[in-house]
Amino acid sequence: MNIKIYLSSIFLTWALLACNQQQATDEGVAATLREPDYAGFEQAYSPRAFNFPADHGPHPDFRDEWWYVTGNLDGPDGQRFGFQITFFRHGLKRGKPNRDSQWAGQDANMAHFALTDVKGKQYTSFQRISRSGVGLAGAQTEPFKVWLDDWRMEASPGGGFPWHFKASQAGIELDLKLNPRKPPVLNGNQGLSQKSAEPGNASYYYSITRMEAKGMLKLSGKDIPVHGLAWLDREWSTSMLADYQAGWDWFSLQLDDGTDLMFFRLRHKDGSDDPTSSGVLITQDGQSSRLAREEVLIEALGSWESPAGGVYPSGWRLTIKPTNRVITIRPVLADQEFRHDARYWEGAVDVMDAVSGKPTGRGYVELTGYAPGKVERSGQ
Repeated sequence: MNIKIYLSSIFLTWALLACNQQQATDEGVAATLREPDYAGFEQAYSPRAFNFPADHGPHPDFRDEWWYVTGNLDGPDGQRFGFQITFFRHGLKRGKPNRDSQWAGQDANMAHFALTDVKGKQYTSFQRISRSGVGLAGAQTEPFKVWLDDWRMEASPGGGFPWHFKASQAGIELDLKLNPRKPPVLNGNQGLSQKSAEPGNASYYYSITRMEAKGMLKLSGKDIPVHGLAWLDREWSTSMLADYQAGWDWFSLQLDDGTDLMFFRLRHKDGSDDPTSSGVLITQDGQSSRLAREEVLIEALGSWESPAGGVYPSGWRLTIKPTNRVITIRPVLADQEFRHDARYWEGAVDVMDAVSGKPTGRGYVELTGYAPGKVERSGQ
């Protein structure tokens, strides 16, 4: 989902890279945010036909796009890890560059990588930014590949699955093969996911909700074989949130009975829910059914205060009315806040049956709009 917090960071990237400055003034970034330029870009107004594997690749006619993978992994000695990798593409403008330099690329690129070590009670995150045009970052359709420096996700030789993901920084290296167990699910109205009432404030959005993840994690100088489940989210759009919206709570849950659940609650600044909040329920055999806002009740069970400022909900009870199922969700660590140019909480969670308290699955939760502004970059 990463939208408004992502745009804040990517506009900073634009200011740094497109303007060739060593640093951007606050006023320059704010002015850019106040006057978003959609000129030349398409918007998501109506359902479209999806085409796989082509739609795994980039959609440069739209301004913003991301490839987002989260997952929960187990090691051989009782270790548990959560991970997030997101590649962002932001179109600076469309059309042929007006100069011949390779630096005249059309896109700014950013990537986020995070690892949660449950047993070690440690969350670590990294951010990178770059620009297309010189091979340092980009995305391609055939064969599928998206990359920023040596962080990459790409199709197998021949262009299919499994995909290979690899990222490393500061002594942490994650090398995984990702293989889908279910086909892509089109979210919203046949893949058109409305995010506010205004026409065009929508994305084209699909997910692969259950992928087998297997590979190697290097941590503290040790190679740890890992395996588990991952979740892929893909969205592309040009405009999404409205000024009256504050952020969202997004849940992606993989239950032990083979059921998967995605739901996002869009929040207004006055605390109310947006009517476009929605989700999807996917059965073990890959059949999906849409969930409307009123069909899922979300109750926060606690809160967590960030050391950088801001208070997030922490722990939830979800009531899925169409199935009469009630579950509770608990973060594996309280502090899984991404604190770089953008701030948001993105963390691994456990799922329990609300009545028996027995574990029933795992997942990831993303929370935006709860923390004020950005923090100073750490240099990572």
